[in-house]
Amino acid sequence: MATISQFNLSPSMIFSSTPKHSRFASKPVFLSLNSIKAARNPVEKLQLWSRESVRGRPVFRVRSVDDDEEPISEGASVVAVAEEGEKKPEKDAEIESLKKALVDSFYGTDRGLRATSETRAEVVELITQLEAKNPTPAPTEALTLLNGKWILAYTSFPGLFPLLSRSPMLVKVEEISQIIDSENFTVQNSVLLSGPLATSSISTNAKFEVRSPKRVQIKFEEGIIGTPQLTDSIVFPENVEFLGQKFDLSPFKGLLTSVQDTASSVAKTISSQPPFKFSFSNRNAESWLLTTYLDEDLRISRGDAGSVFVLIKEGSSLLTP
Repeated sequence: MATISQFNLSPSMIFSSTPKHSRFASKPVFLSLNSIKAARNPVEKLQLWSRESVRGRPVFRVRSVDDDEEPISEGASVVAVAEEGEKKPEKDAEIESLKKALVDSFYGTDRGLRATSETRAEVVELITQLEAKNPTPAPTEALTLLNGKWILAYTSFPGLFPLLSRSPMLVKVEEISQIIDSENFTVQNSVLLSGPLATSSISTNAKFEVRSPKRVQIKFEEGIIGTPQLTDSIVFPENVEFLGQKFDLSPFKGLLTSVQDTASSVAKTISSQPPFKFSFSNRNAESWLLTTYLDEDLRISRGDAGSVFVLIKEGSSLLTP
């Protein structure tokens, strides 16, 4: 058996360290020849050599550093330090692309009323993809995001379709919105109506309770029919569409103009009256809402019978055509 003296112990084998300018520099390893020679037998000498070599292995500390930063001090513990000042992208590009495609798919659907089966299928697919990437998994725990005014962009809720399709002649649904006050736990749903003479609104006030990280229970308390407000200028249309048919109003233009002053006077009188309020007394005036997607400018909620609501935050760029 070879003895330890038969090994060729060159200086490079006895002294081992990392390069001088290495960012992972560690304490050099010294193996004393005297300590090796003092070992009682070859096996002990080899064990000593192995133990000292392992003990001298460098300890790495992992962090992000600049090229000109000083080497890490010896004996440092193993840690991972993120680059200071490093920020994640504010918006996910894929999510933003899906949101844009979803809003584009609403074009010409009149908030879902006139959506074809093909368009509805496209909307469902885009909603499913967005829900899978929901950046707010617990919306009811992010009340600051829920807070504010939301504009209805699309719905599959059949309860709103009669309102959209059976509005009286010359009356148009301008906006359907929802205002959430997260501090007082209130919800106000509003429908803004406009006609050739005035604008008005129908709204409901409700309280909500948080039932789960995604679900709220809504209890309606009162309804309000707003006082009609006279428009600044009265413009009669050339034609009007009702029940799928267009009616030419040009033969009646002279008659409509002659009653314009009288109508304005009546509208001014009505505008001075307070809004009409009524209470919801029955127990069925409750509903629930499940928020499945939420960020700073888009909210997707699901309600009774699987109906879906897509709402956009007031002031969002998604509202810009």
